[in-house]
Amino acid sequence: MDLITPGFGLVFWTTVIFLILLLVLKKVAWKPIVGAIDSRNKSIADALKLAETTRAEMAQLQADNETIIQEARKERDTLLKEARDLKEQIIAQAQQEAKSEAEKITQQALQSIENEKLNAIEELRGKVAEISIEIAEKILAQELSDKKASEKFINQSIQNLKLN
Repeated sequence: MDLITPGFGLVFWTTVIFLILLLVLKKVAWKPIVGAIDSRNKSIADALKLAETTRAEMAQLQADNETIIQEARKERDTLLKEARDLKEQIIAQAQQEAKSEAEKITQQALQSIENEKLNAIEELRGKVAEISIEIAEKILAQELSDKKASEKFINQSIQNLKLN
């Protein structure tokens, strides 16, 4: 059993060496190790804070993106409505102008037809008068060839002139 139970000297010197090792570690290595662990903990905490901040910024950006998309859709709808209204206005204006132009052309055509009609009537009157004069000349020439009939015609014409 001697082997299983340590002697007092061994326990004493092991304890002394352990305490010296603890003292040396405390003076030399404990501060850098604790500082490294603290700095590691601090960097992990900063990384977590940064991740949380980034997550919050991403959520805000997504909300902003949704807002921007909704505004863009509203603006698109507004622009499309304005374009439709403008199209309808242009079509209505073009129809009105076409109607006005058609009425103007119709009035001009009616005026032109009326003028042509009056010209035709005047020309027809002239032709009728010309034909009447030719017929009257032929009748007079025939009646004047006979001397007695011509004197009678002249007397009648004179009487008709006086009565009128």
